[in-house]
Amino acid sequence: MPAPTESTHVSAVVEGAGLVFTWDADARIEVRNLGREVVIEANAAGLSTLAGHLLVLAGEGVPDGAHLHLEDSNGLEDGSVGLVLERSDEE
Repeated sequence: MPAPTESTHVSAVVEGAGLVFTWDADARIEVRNLGREVVIEANAAGLSTLAGHLLVLAGEGVPDGAHLHLEDSNGLEDGSVGLVLERSDEE
């Protein structure tokens, strides 16, 4: 299933914090594992979408461990490997 074609808002509750993730219209994001490196390939809308997801996770009051799973059936292009964006404030 390709990325949503219209702006989509997904709300998640993580330890009491309501997080809203938004996909830009026509976002295309593909993640490939090449063995020793991972390639994230995206069009402009996809890059903007990823940047927005990261800013949500970096927001004030978002708890350590808050995360978002992206998979080929959930926001990524078919055939992509899964990608987890996770906040970790612990050293």
